Amino acid sequence: MQGAFAEHMRALERCGAKARLVRSAEDLEGLDGIVLPGGESTTMTMLMERMGLLAPLRAAIAGGLATLATCAGMIVLAREVSDGMAGQKSLGLLDIGVRRNGYGRQVESFEAALDVAGLGTKAFPGVFIRAPLVESTGRAEVMATHGGHPVAVRQGRIVALCFHPELTGDLRLHREFVRLASSPT
Repeated sequence: MQGAFAEHMRALERCGAKARLVRSAEDLEGLDGIVLPGGESTTMTMLMERMGLLAPLRAAIAGGLATLATCAGMIVLAREVSDGMAGQKSLGLLDIGVRRNGYGRQVESFEAALDVAGLGTKAFPGVFIRAPLVESTGRAEVMATHGGHPVAVRQGRIVALCFHPELTGDLRLHREFVRLASSPT
């Protein structure tokens, strides 16, 4: 509904996956995985609620649907959101606390080379745009850090990133997501 979903779709298709848009609860049928892209987290959850997608999506992910969440998608999944809009909802499925725009405004966007667990020794190009700052983790496993803060986490079949892998030419995280979505629950 928002964010760089077209870039995610192209990256997944380059990894050999079939990708489709999800706009309603019926679109969740038969999925092996879902990407929650960047965008504006408050708008995303309001649209999902309006379309009747919020509760079915929560149930699908809680039931084991592989999920890749980037930037605002990470906020949508978080247990706790700081600096959120009044009445902002989240799915509360990922055991992290995040601060919206924790790295600053759009003009403070940056790139950083990241060492991401499971991706080998070559650094991953992290593109941070109004990125959420992970302030706490519970059961979520930290896969990468930047400046002493987690920037990539995994909890079960959920992988959440503060940055945008879809805006790079590096497909390693999308390949790992396709592998995760293809594996049995």
